Amino acid sequence: MTPLYLDANATERLRPVARAAVIAALEAGGNPSSVHGDGRAARRRLEEARERVAARFGARPADTVFTAGGTEANALAIAGLGRGRRVLVGATEHPAVLAAAGPAAEVVPVLADGRADLAALERMLASGPPALLCLMAANNETGVLHPIAEAAALCRAHGALLHMDAVQAAGRGPLPGGADSWAISGHKLGGPPGAGALLLRPGLDLPALIAGGGQERGRRGGTEPLPAIAGLGAAQAAPGEAARLAALRDRIEAGLAGRAIIAGAGVPRLPNTSCIILPGVAAETQVIALDLMGVRVSAGAACSSGKVARSPVLAAMGLGDLAGCGIRVSLPWDAPEDAPERFLDAWAAMRSRLSKNAA
Repeated sequence: MTPLYLDANATERLRPVARAAVIAALEAGGNPSSVHGDGRAARRRLEEARERVAARFGARPADTVFTAGGTEANALAIAGLGRGRRVLVGATEHPAVLAAAGPAAEVVPVLADGRADLAALERMLASGPPALLCLMAANNETGVLHPIAEAAALCRAHGALLHMDAVQAAGRGPLPGGADSWAISGHKLGGPPGAGALLLRPGLDLPALIAGGGQERGRRGGTEPLPAIAGLGAAQAAPGEAARLAALRDRIEAGLAGRAIIAGAGVPRLPNTSCIILPGVAAETQVIALDLMGVRVSAGAACSSGKVARSPVLAAMGLGDLAGCGIRVSLPWDAPEDAPERFLDAWAAMRSRLSKNAA
C-alpha cells in the first residue's frame, strides 16, 4: 500500500500549481537584476509573485522581502527589529527563533493549554525598556494558536514591537493581524523549498542581514531564487481545504478517545495538526514503529546520539515525563479521505505490540 504521509508540518506536498510555476520560471531563465529583455521578463515574474504573496498574507508589495526560507526571515526580523531592544520569546517558539533571539532573550511562559500567558507577558513588557516580542501564530508541534491580537495590543500599550513566526499558520487559515513583522516559508505552503518571505507593516524598515548587490530594496542581498519564489507565489490552499483537513483530524482524535492524550485539546489549533501522547512510550519508538507500517509522522522531541530528549514545547506546557512521549500527526493538503482509519489501524497495532513488549 502507498505510504501514508502525515508530516506536512515538516514539509508540505508540492502543489501542482506551484510545480508548474517553478518549471515555467526555470525554462524562462533570466536574472531579475539584468536590464535586457530576459532580465525584464524575470523581474516581472518576480514582482508578480511578490504582489500575490503580499495580497495573500496582508502586506504591501513594497514591504515584502523575499528570503531563502522561514529561518532567514525570522533571523532578519529579530536582528533588525531587536536592535536596542530587549527581546522576549514565547516558551514554545521554534528553535530557529530561539537561536536568533540568543541566550539573553527573556522567555514568556505558556499556560497548560499551550497558549501564551498574557498576564505574565504584560508584567514583562511593563518591567523594563521597550522590547521586541517574538510570538508564533501557531505552534509547529501542537498546532495551538497563540492570542496574537491580544499580545499585539499589549505590545502597543508598552511601546513594544511584535514579530510573528507565521510559518505553520500561513495558508492554513487567516493570519491574525497586529504584528509588526511576520515570516512565512514556501515549502510549508505547498511550494518548493528555498524561498520564504518577511512581511513588514507600512513604515517599518530594517537593515540587511545579508549584504549584497542591493536586491530586495537593499534589505536582502543576493540574486533572488526566482523559480522557488514563483512557486511560493503560486502555492495557495483550495477553497474548503482547511475544513476538510479539520474533519479528518477530528476523526483521528475521536478514534483515540480514552487511549491517548491530545496536547492542546480544547483550544484553537491548526486544522491539520494533532500532537498525540502515548504515556510510557518514547516518541522515537512510536515514529519508527509507525514508519515500518508505512505511516509517516514525526516526533515531538528532537533525537540526538540515539537518545530522545523531552519536547521543549510539551515540557513548557507542564507535561513532565509525558513530554518525551508525543508524536505529531500533520495532515497534508492532499491527505486521502481514509487517512484517519489507516492511521488509527496502524496506531492501534503499534500500541498493542509495544504494550506486549513492555510486559
